[in-house]
Amino acid sequence: MARVYEIDGVVPVIDPEAFVHPDAVLIGDVLIGPGCYIGPLASLRGDFGRIEVRAGANIQDGCVVHCFPGSVTVVGENGHVGHGTVLHGCQVGRDVLVGMNSVLMDGVIVEDQSFVGAMSFVKAETRVPARSLIAGSPAKVLRELTDAEIDWKANGTRTYQDLARRSLASLRETEPASWEEPGRRSFAGSDGTEPVHVTLHSYRGR
Repeated sequence: MARVYEIDGVVPVIDPEAFVHPDAVLIGDVLIGPGCYIGPLASLRGDFGRIEVRAGANIQDGCVVHCFPGSVTVVGENGHVGHGTVLHGCQVGRDVLVGMNSVLMDGVIVEDQSFVGAMSFVKAETRVPARSLIAGSPAKVLRELTDAEIDWKANGTRTYQDLARRSLASLRETEPASWEEPGRRSFAGSDGTEPVHVTLHSYRGR
């Protein structure tokens, strides 16, 4: 069970088809939609304003989501928020990818199907046009995304939606094994099958 806290009578809402890791923290006015994945050590703190994570989106390990009093932070449908990201009072559109360790400040609007490059700092009140690649510190629009890049992102998000289902079905706290038993299952792709999701560079080369 996730670490869920009520404040001033407001209780987080988690759809039964969403997975929230037991080491994530949700406080107050937080809404998690169906098919979402919320990773370990994510902090979604709806004690000043509202946080909405809409259907199929993922908030990965170590992310912080918050906002100023009376405001809203939204991650749109199928949004994909990489490890260690900070979202503060911003609007992340449908099918958007936010790269690892990025910071999106108050009033930022990232329109649908855009990418925010890893380690970007997006200044307050920035508006990112749909299907744009934005990166840097401060982040700037670099170019329009290709259909292949948007397809690659959609495939990656589907892997997190599948992870939510896998986690709901099989993730359990346990004790570690003391040795690697013969025939142990591995997720390293050593069975010769092609990975479901690969780096963008590899995807372009397919």
